[in-house]
This record gives sequence, C-alpha cells and structure tokens, in this order.
Amino acid sequence: MVDKIIIEDLSLQYSDGTESLRGISMDIRENAVTVLFGPAGGGKSTLLRCLNRLNDLTEVKASTGRILIDGENILDLKTDVIALRRKVGMVFARPVPLPMSIRENLTYALELAGEKRRSKLDEAVERSLKLAAIWDEVKDRLDEPAIALSGGQQQRVCLARVLALQPEIVLLDEPTSGLDPISTGKVEAALQELKKEYTIILVPHSIQQAARTADHAAFFLAGELIEYTEGKQIFTTPKQKKTEDYIMGRFG
Repeated sequence: MVDKIIIEDLSLQYSDGTESLRGISMDIRENAVTVLFGPAGGGKSTLLRCLNRLNDLTEVKASTGRILIDGENILDLKTDVIALRRKVGMVFARPVPLPMSIRENLTYALELAGEKRRSKLDEAVERSLKLAAIWDEVKDRLDEPAIALSGGQQQRVCLARVLALQPEIVLLDEPTSGLDPISTGKVEAALQELKKEYTIILVPHSIQQAARTADHAAFFLAGELIEYTEGKQIFTTPKQKKTEDYIMGRFG
C-alpha cells in the first residue's frame, strides 16, 4: 500500500498557550480507514483540521513541521487552500445540511466551481448518494428540503455533499456521535466501501467504533502520539501500557 499522507514532526500551539500537538510523525496509507482515538483534548481533531488547513481559521500561536500529501507540503504558504479543501473533504460531528433541497445540497458547490451541465450534475448527485449509502432512501425525494430528513439521513447527505466534489481524502470528526445505532451502522458500512476509492481518516465517537472500523489506528494522549499500528493489533495486543489502560477503560 502507498502512503498518501506523511506527517513529519508536527507541533501546534494555540494562542491561549494550549499545546495541542507535540512532535507528531506518522504515515497514513492510501485506500484505508485510519482511526485517530483517545481521550478528549488529545489533539485528534486538531490534527484533522491541520490536514485541510481549517486551523488557519483558529487562533494558532505557532506550528512547526510538515504535512506532505502526494509529496507536497500543504503547510507551505504558497499552498492553494481552496484547492486543498476540495481534495481533502471533511464531515463534522453535527450534520449541517444547507437550507436547500437534497439535490441542491449536492450540486451547489459543483455549480460554484463552474459545472453547469445538467447531465453531469445529475450524475454527481446519484453517484455520491449511492457512495454514501442513502440513494435508495432519497431518490424519490431529491427536491424536498434536506432539513426534513432524519439526523442519520442528514449526516449521510452531508457525506454525499463532500463526495460530490470527488476529493481524494475524506476526514470525519465523530460523524456518528449524535446518531442512533442503525444510522451509525449505515455510515460505518459506507466507510468500508468508500475506502476502495478514498483515503479515510476517522475520529470515532467510541472505542468500539474505532475497533470496528480501523485498518490502522493511532492513540493520542495529551497532544502526543502514543502508539500507531494496524487496527487489529492495537485493540487486541497494544504495545504501550497507556494504550492498553485506555482501551481497557482504566482512564479517559
């Protein structure tokens, strides 16, 4: 397997003095689900936001290190951030559909990018909804408001909205934290299909979800990367005592 992302000695400190990441180095494989897990405040979401430069919008005092995506350092000041965010899409914990129809939620960004052909837009709508495992549920409701859907359906539409732009990397920050078990299962099943075409990086909402979904898993604690290996190994025979204690529920 090929390394899609290479993180080299990445550190980040916020303006309030909080040191969120300390010397993080890791290689993230292409076409796999890589899970970042650990207690709150460990730096997982901060690392996600570094990967598409969303941290540019926060109060960052200092950051050092490099993040290479396909060999290019995305932290370089010359990086086209708009193009980066199209290549590296993100789904957040709380579904926020646009106040539009289901169809328009998926075509809006494509039209902004200059795509006017109805056939191409329709093709993108169907393709992305199928990838997000929700096409069969909404194919006859595409012109209804997205906000009328259930929370689980809204989250999968938000995932489809990211996929409509055909990114190469999909970041998910606790995307099922507010969903019922059935909706959670559908999202997790979609991720296993999506990794055939995309590189997936997931911050899960529980240890159980991490164990179910991870091809590779990284345990973060207080801004440090404690252990990073194959998912099956880390959840059955972790090498680090801190990892074992967290997985066994002894803290966190």
